Amino acid sequence: MNYDFTEKEFTFFVQLHELMQAFTSANDPEKEDTAAIGQTTRGALAKLAETPYLSLGITPQKDLGLLSLMGAMEVLAALSPSLFLSVEMSTRVFGRSIQTWGNADQKAKWLTPLLAGKLVGAVALSEDALNVENEPLKTTGVKNGDSVVINGNKQYVVNGPIADWLAVAGMLDGKPALFLVEKNTKGLVLENRMATLGYEGTAMAGLRLADCTIPASQVLIPAQGQASLGLLRMWENQVILGASLGLMKAALEAAKNYAKTHKSGGRPVIAYQEVGFKLSEMLTLVQTSQLFAYRAAWIASDNPKEAESMTLCAKVFCTESAEQVASNALQILAGAGFMSGNVAERAYRCAKYGQIAGTSTEIARVKIGDESLGARLS
Repeated sequence: MNYDFTEKEFTFFVQLHELMQAFTSANDPEKEDTAAIGQTTRGALAKLAETPYLSLGITPQKDLGLLSLMGAMEVLAALSPSLFLSVEMSTRVFGRSIQTWGNADQKAKWLTPLLAGKLVGAVALSEDALNVENEPLKTTGVKNGDSVVINGNKQYVVNGPIADWLAVAGMLDGKPALFLVEKNTKGLVLENRMATLGYEGTAMAGLRLADCTIPASQVLIPAQGQASLGLLRMWENQVILGASLGLMKAALEAAKNYAKTHKSGGRPVIAYQEVGFKLSEMLTLVQTSQLFAYRAAWIASDNPKEAESMTLCAKVFCTESAEQVASNALQILAGAGFMSGNVAERAYRCAKYGQIAGTSTEIARVKIGDESLGARLS
C-alpha cells in the first residue's frame, strides 16, 4: 500500500487548514465555558460543512476515503484538540451510528442536518467506568406501546451539555440498542460539566435517565447485536488516533520553533546535541505513528474484518507516542513549556485521555494478544 496522498488530498488538507486556522484564530476553542464551547462547536461545524470533511467515512466521496479522513483529522486536531474531539464525537461516532443502523426516515431526520453542520450529537456509552469492555450495560429500555421508557446512568459523555441529540447505549429486549434522546426531554438530567485534565474546551458530563420516555421511532437496533459495542468503540478509537497525530504534530512544531528561535548559554537551543537527539526521536515517533494510523485507516476501508486488531495496535502505539513526544517538547521548551497555555503543555495533558478513552491501552493489549493467539476479538 502506498500511503502517499494524492494532489487532490493535499489540496483538501491545505484548504482545511487555512479555513480552520482562520476560525480558531478568531475564536477560542480551548475556552472553559459551556456556552462558549457550544457556540464555537456549532460555528466550526458550519464552516466544516462547506468542505467534504463532515461526510468523510459516512457517505462516499469521490477520491476521498478513510485514509483521507485520517490525514484531515490530523490537520484539525493539531489546530485545536478540544474542538476536534467535539466535532468528531458528533460527526464520526454519532453520525456513523445513524448511517449504519438508521432507516431512511431516521437518516433524513438526523443525518442530513448533521452533515449540513446544523446538529450536534453525542454518544453516551460509558457507565460506571470509562470503558465498557468489562462492564455490562445497565441502562435499559422497556417498551410501552409505541414508546420506550429508559432508565440508567452514563458518565464521560463528550458533547453531553451542548448536544441537540444524544444516542444512549442500552439494552432493549435483551439486545443492545441506541436510544435517541433529544435535549430537554423529560426524564433526562444532565450533570455539571466535568473538570478534566485535558481537552478543557470540550464539554463532557454525566447524565441520568429516570423514566425517560421516547417514541419507538427514536430507537436504533444494530443488526450485529453485541458486536455493535465493539464497532462504536472502534469508531471512537479511530477518532483518538487522529487526535494523537494532531497532538504530536503540534508539539513537535512547537519544540522545533522554540529550539530555532531561543538561546541558552549564548547558543541557539537547537545547537545542543541532546536537543537534536530529542527532536530526532520525536520525529521518528511522529512519522511511525502516521504510518501506523494510515495503515489502520486503509485496512478499515479495504478489509473491515481486520480493522479492529490493526486499529488497536495503532491506538496503543500512537497514544503512548503522543505522551512521549509532548513530554520531550516540554523538556526542550524548559521554563516556557512549564507555563500553562502553551501548545506542548496542552498536548501533554490531552495525551493521557487517548490512553484511557475508547479501548484503554491495557485492554487493547489483551485483545491484541488474544488475536495473535487466534482467539476472537469481542
